[in-house]
Amino acid sequence: MARFTLSNVTPNWFASVMGTGIVANAAAVLPLQFPGLRQAALAVWLLASLLLVFLVTASAVHWARHRAVARTHHLDPVMAHFYGAPPMAFLTVGAGAILVGKDLIGTPAAVAVDAALWTIGTIGGLLSAVIVPYLAFTRHENTADSAFGGWLMPVVPPMVSAATGALLLPALPAGQAREGMLFGCYALFGLSLFASLIIIVQLWQRLAVHAVGPRGMVPTLWIVLGPLGQSITAVNLLAANAGGAVSPSTGRALMDFAVVYGVSTLGFALLWLAVAAAITIRTARAGLPFSLTWWSFTFPVGTCVTGTAGLAAHTGLVAIGAISVALFALLVVAWITVGIRTVGENLGRRTTARGAVRAA
Repeated sequence: MARFTLSNVTPNWFASVMGTGIVANAAAVLPLQFPGLRQAALAVWLLASLLLVFLVTASAVHWARHRAVARTHHLDPVMAHFYGAPPMAFLTVGAGAILVGKDLIGTPAAVAVDAALWTIGTIGGLLSAVIVPYLAFTRHENTADSAFGGWLMPVVPPMVSAATGALLLPALPAGQAREGMLFGCYALFGLSLFASLIIIVQLWQRLAVHAVGPRGMVPTLWIVLGPLGQSITAVNLLAANAGGAVSPSTGRALMDFAVVYGVSTLGFALLWLAVAAAITIRTARAGLPFSLTWWSFTFPVGTCVTGTAGLAAHTGLVAIGAISVALFALLVVAWITVGIRTVGENLGRRTTARGAVRAA
């Protein structure tokens, strides 16, 4: 992994904001609350906010001073897909403002912050969902074994917008504004869901036919949990906040859909978690090189925490609540481990800018 430098601020650095912010968001909705958890969540949200400000500033400086390097990232068939990370970073921090940030800045300010960040993240996410696949189809050189978890990065942001947009529904006037937002979020949900399913099938085929591939790419297998967990989160939050936008009967139908879809998708998510964990452990025994892809162990798992937390609340099933708590424990361990390694690596050796792109 390369040491962070302003000469080469790549978009995948924003995964650290995603992975940090989701810890705070997951803690806020965890079925098991205990003293000190919310205060810790607030501290983590502040850290994620500071990281976002720092990386946005660093990226602006990078584009101003090193434009030639910056203009090459979208042409790299690996790095280009991580342009989905910045929008998700904005969306994650924005959601955290409402979930925990309001304890510090108040609800009106939290809603305003979330609305601004949601708008930026949603526009950026829609752009990444269109432009990056276009580049992959027309400019990148891909082979039969090129598919990797990172292909999901540019198409997942609309799903994050759907989930986090649900938090803004109560702040909108009842009627057309709230209804438009609700069904707009469902459209974002569908956009991301079908694109993600296509890519997951390609990834499964690549694993079956061409095996695991480079060790450094193994952590990206965990990204599959992102659209799965986030889609469960989205349908549960949208159904829970649909009041004032649809009729009571439609609201009940949305809640029924959220539960049935959520439990069914959770089954596949747990299957993929088991497979990804087994492959990761197998690879780690042979040596798993550290890189920014290790942040894939955080945000995707966090979305499964928020998804199962919503399901636990709407089904009343203790078993699902227990899964949520167990996943949260895994998330915290992963976040601490990856965070320490990231800081340690950045206080260590330097590598070339091009090496940073490839290592990530």
